[in-house]
Amino acid sequence: MTKHGGCLCKRVTFTVEHVSLEHDACHCGMCRKLFGGSPFFSAAARGVAFTGEDHITRYDSSPWAQRGFCNVCGTALFYFLKPARTYMMSVGAFDDSSEFRLVREIFIDRKPDGYAFVGDHPRWTEVETLERLAPK
Repeated sequence: MTKHGGCLCKRVTFTVEHVSLEHDACHCGMCRKLFGGSPFFSAAARGVAFTGEDHITRYDSSPWAQRGFCNVCGTALFYFLKPARTYMMSVGAFDDSSEFRLVREIFIDRKPDGYAFVGDHPRWTEVETLERLAPK
């Protein structure tokens, strides 16, 4: 399934050949700071192609990951896992995000008390998240 998206100013657009319609909500401190206190909703993607790459700034937020955003309008586009060469695309950056559904919350012990998501889905602590997702 091919999906399209981009930033607010449309200087960066993307096409994704394979994207999971199941997404995570990350409550880590970096994600909440980047999104003004909100979690980062992301879906794993392969076959990602960008236009306007000269407007993408990649920030090495850890030794194993980069965060990508438009350097004109600031739209967060992705979290890139360097060792796995996997994009976690921002669900909000897709032109149509209506098909995505929340299936997991990560860094749940870092979530502030001011909001909560309903539903019966896994909620991983920081330790559980790093055990499962961080490179060995």
